[in-house]
Amino acid sequence: MGANLSLRDLLRSSTLPQSDTRLLLAHVLDKHYQLPRSALLSRDDMELSPIALADWKLLETKRLNGEPIAYLVGKKGFHNIELQVAPGVLIPRPETELLVEIGLLEISRLGGKAQILDLGTGSGAIALAIASAAPDSQVVATDQAPEALAIARSNAQYLKLERQVQFVQGSWYEAIEREATFDLILSNPPYIEKGDPHLQQGDLRFEPIHALTDQANGLSCLAAIISKAKLHLNPKGLIAVEHGFDQSDAVVALMKSAGLEDIQTHLDLAGHRRVASGRK
Repeated sequence: MGANLSLRDLLRSSTLPQSDTRLLLAHVLDKHYQLPRSALLSRDDMELSPIALADWKLLETKRLNGEPIAYLVGKKGFHNIELQVAPGVLIPRPETELLVEIGLLEISRLGGKAQILDLGTGSGAIALAIASAAPDSQVVATDQAPEALAIARSNAQYLKLERQVQFVQGSWYEAIEREATFDLILSNPPYIEKGDPHLQQGDLRFEPIHALTDQANGLSCLAAIISKAKLHLNPKGLIAVEHGFDQSDAVVALMKSAGLEDIQTHLDLAGHRRVASGRK
C-alpha cells in the first residue's frame, strides 16, 4: 500500500469494521500530527507520512488479529473519565459502571462524603470514577498485581486524583490494616469459571487471565470478599460486587451466609442481574 493514499482511501480500503478503522486512524492522527478525530472528515484528502502509514498498518494488522482496540490506542473511556490501559490490566467495561452508580448513590445518601474500599482495582477504573464524581470522599484501592497498580497510579496522576485515592498492594483484605473499616466496599473480582470457552474468544484472549478467572468455579474470589466484608464495614455499611450473568443466586447465598442484610440485586443495561449488594 503506497504512501499516496489519502485518509479517505485508507478508510475505504481497510477490511476492519468502519468504527474500528476510524478509532485507529484517529489515534494515528493524534499521535503523529496532534489532529482531532474530526480531521478524518475535514482533511480526508490528507496523505500520511511513511512513518504514520507504517504505524497505521501495524495497528490495522494487530486489530485484524484480534487485539483489543483499548490496548492498541492505550486508553478507554469509563463513566466520566478516560483511563490509560495496557495488557497488564482488564479493559474497563460498561457493565462495571453499574458498580460506580451504586457507589455514588450510597455516597450521596451519606451526604457526599464516605470512606471507600475498592478491592482489585486494576486500572483504577472504579476508584477513580468515584473519586472524580465524589471529591469529598476518600478511596483505598487494592490490587495484587504490581503492574496493575503502576497503571492505576499513573491514571490517578493523569486525572489529578492522587490525593483522594490511596493504592495498596495485596490480596483482597490482606492489603489493608486489620482494623480498617469503610462505609462502602466495591469490587469487580475475577468471576469467570476455569475453562469457560469465552476466555478463548474476542478481547478476553489478550487480557490478563488472573483478572478474569479465579482458576476455579468462578466464585472463590467473591466468597473471599463477601465472607470478611462485615469485619471491614462500618455500621450499616454497604458492599456491592459485580458477578457473572448467571451467578446472582449463588452470590446472594454467599451474602446471606455472611450475615449481610438488605441484600439486593441490580440489573445491567442488558437486563442481567450483574451486581449484588448487602449491608452490615
